[in-house]
Amino acid sequence: MVKPMSRAQAVRLRELKAEFFKSLAHPLRIHVLELLRDGPVNVGRLQEMTGVPASSLSQQLTFLRSRGILSAERHGNVVVYAIAEPDVLRLLDDARAILAAQVSDQADVLSAAPAAVGSVR
Repeated sequence: MVKPMSRAQAVRLRELKAEFFKSLAHPLRIHVLELLRDGPVNVGRLQEMTGVPASSLSQQLTFLRSRGILSAERHGNVVVYAIAEPDVLRLLDDARAILAAQVSDQADVLSAAPAAVGSVR
């Protein structure tokens, strides 16, 4: 039998979840994760693929590594990044599905609205 969480534990769990979601709250971080979906990529190639300055990319890669979302492996002078926690990809896929449903719902509402609603005369 699983022991129920104390109030303090539940609060801490919510805080940890919030921190985790904050770690994904940057478009470049999400872009990097999407680029690494198919496997490890070296930092030079990631810079080419993202088109951002090396310093910006390095900052985001360091942040994702510090949160345990990415791993890095050095091969001579080359650093290769990979997703350390594959479940994050499922989370990104779920977010995409949620966003697609929201956009679809909004499009349905807009297409059903009379043309004169909201128009300025």
